[in-house]
Amino acid sequence: MNRKTALAAAVAAALTMGTVMVASSQSPALASGTTANGAGFQAMTSVGRTAVLEQAEKDAKGLAKSLGLGPDERLLPKDVLVDNDGARHVRYDRTYRGLPVVGGDLVVHYGKNGKVTSTTWAHEGAIKVAGVTPKLSGKDASAAAARSAKHVKQARTTNLDTSQLVVWAVGKVPVLAYRNTVTGAGDAGADSREAVLLDAASGAVLDQYEVNQTVSGTGNGVNVGQVTIETSQGGSGYTLTDALHGSTIVYDSYNSPQSNPAQNARTFSKSSNSWGNGSTSSRESAAVDASYGLAKTWDYYKNTFNRSGIRNDGRGAPAYVHVDNQLLNAFYDDSCFCMSFGDGSSQNGNTPLTALDVAGHEMSHGVTAATANLNYSGESGGLNEATSDIFGSMVEFYAGNSTDPGDYYIGEKLRMGNGYLRRMDNPAADGSSLSCYSSRAGQVDVHYSSGIANHFFYLTAEGTGAKTIGGLSHNGTPCNGDSFSGIGKEKAAAIWYRALSTYMTSTTNYSSARTATLQAAADLYGANSQERYIVSKAWAAVSLGTALPDPGGNPSPSPTASPTSSPTGNPNPGNALTNGNFEQGATGWTQSAEDITNSTQQQAHGGSWYAWMMGYGSAATETLAQNNVAVPSSGSPKLTFWLKVTTQESGSTAYDTLKVSANGQTLATYSNANASSGYVQKTVDLSAFRGQTVNLQFAGQEDAYLSTIFLIDDVSVG
Repeated sequence: MNRKTALAAAVAAALTMGTVMVASSQSPALASGTTANGAGFQAMTSVGRTAVLEQAEKDAKGLAKSLGLGPDERLLPKDVLVDNDGARHVRYDRTYRGLPVVGGDLVVHYGKNGKVTSTTWAHEGAIKVAGVTPKLSGKDASAAAARSAKHVKQARTTNLDTSQLVVWAVGKVPVLAYRNTVTGAGDAGADSREAVLLDAASGAVLDQYEVNQTVSGTGNGVNVGQVTIETSQGGSGYTLTDALHGSTIVYDSYNSPQSNPAQNARTFSKSSNSWGNGSTSSRESAAVDASYGLAKTWDYYKNTFNRSGIRNDGRGAPAYVHVDNQLLNAFYDDSCFCMSFGDGSSQNGNTPLTALDVAGHEMSHGVTAATANLNYSGESGGLNEATSDIFGSMVEFYAGNSTDPGDYYIGEKLRMGNGYLRRMDNPAADGSSLSCYSSRAGQVDVHYSSGIANHFFYLTAEGTGAKTIGGLSHNGTPCNGDSFSGIGKEKAAAIWYRALSTYMTSTTNYSSARTATLQAAADLYGANSQERYIVSKAWAAVSLGTALPDPGGNPSPSPTASPTSSPTGNPNPGNALTNGNFEQGATGWTQSAEDITNSTQQQAHGGSWYAWMMGYGSAATETLAQNNVAVPSSGSPKLTFWLKVTTQESGSTAYDTLKVSANGQTLATYSNANASSGYVQKTVDLSAFRGQTVNLQFAGQEDAYLSTIFLIDDVSVG
């Protein structure tokens, strides 16, 4: 609601929907009817979205078969986004014999003609496990989880904790597993919860992470000043129910435990329509902050990306203030579809953690859960946290609140000892966060590994050099000594949101995030755009990959009317592939398993890195792919690579295969029959794709007996 509408609503006290003028000093939102093309998605009504998802459910069985999934697998449609030109992106979760598949999600991309153009996988190919009967009992699994917990102390199971059988498909070989939760003392307080994934046969720990995705650290809640909030009138009074934003309700948790914030909760209600007094002496003040922050976050996503609420279904999530006692935290919990805000403690003057960027951060965790659902551990966990920092900052810019101007500091109003919780321009300044990518990224706390993506985003938006933003000093210092200008925060956010919602999956790591953002930039601005070039420069500036050649020209004035699904031209003369020799690890490539390696068990053709595909000795499939490969428009373009095949098979029958395809069309097939003592150069004609942009893929398939290993190195398109 803009200011003019808010003022009118305040005067019209008889209306059921009341607009509260606790103050009117904040800047207005976008003018009525104004929309931003943002990430290139159409606005969808709740009815329209439901209809598309219902059709996706009807098509799921046939789609699963066409994708090569097994008879025990089922696709469950989760979300859909429609481009301005009518192209669709349908996100699916997967089950195996009725069990959830962790890491089994995928996004199917449809062209505007309704035909499948490509698929983005968390774990590509069919899932197969030996059986769904665990050797470990549920009771033993819960006990093992409590013993193994590392994020909480004195771990125990409570009536809120669960133990669920799942298929764990995050690793190279899917296994039957238990997903358990345990409770103990941790960063989120005395009743912190941790998820522990255990192999259901051996009891080995597969993964463990915090359940509540939190703003970690000591903080101080911010009173946002005199603001306008939306309330509802019923009977003889008003409640903090915001019907303009999905009927979001802010509750007083009355110090309910963080494990169950609704336990003692009650609505804020009163006969007058004036709330809070600007201090903690009124329990309403924290609720005003939360209501305002969540409404601004909703408006940001709606007016910028045409997204209607966390799940894009127009439904608001409940929020609880005054949660627990002495709680120095705020968090989003997808299991209750709710947000919780603590009151702080004596360490911060008992000030509620209801800062504007905190509200944006927590609600954005919900958006991540509803889209890519990035696993909250390892590199994907860092990307999850960074996404909330990115959009928490963007909400702060969007709100235009004079008491809390936009900046790239996270929690600068939380009265931290050094003045902030995290800094996106210089993450390492806090002494713990990573500013530059390294092999440690997947091994540190997700709040610290998030620094890499935060740094990337800042550099993409603002470029290098010293600036003052929101009254605070910023200094975009690259890891490689480079110097360049940014493309602006709005474009950077559009690229990140499109990458998150369209190309990232639960298992996306930093290398895959680079690929996803480059694809998103190409969709919005073109493959040869300055925007895509700066994205590559920013990744290189945080030590991930190398920059593309400068295409020349200036950044586009705005996103294209609709994403460019097939940009043309060659952004990388000489070799259209990124990192064709694999010496940058997985940079530029998407892999269904950990194929790209520098393991000394095998030998590279050149350098020390190569791709090792197959070699299981049992039925398996896996893929290695690179999207947005610009095939030269002249001459006789070709794909060349070096291949070494070793096998336990004998004879000329092709039992195990490696297929090379472009845009889904198989161009060449190699098999165990091509076994060689060393690397052999292979050439594939790409003349049929001259001047086009293609999705290049190596797909391996192995039968149930004997193994075949395919080693690939020094891949080139030119």
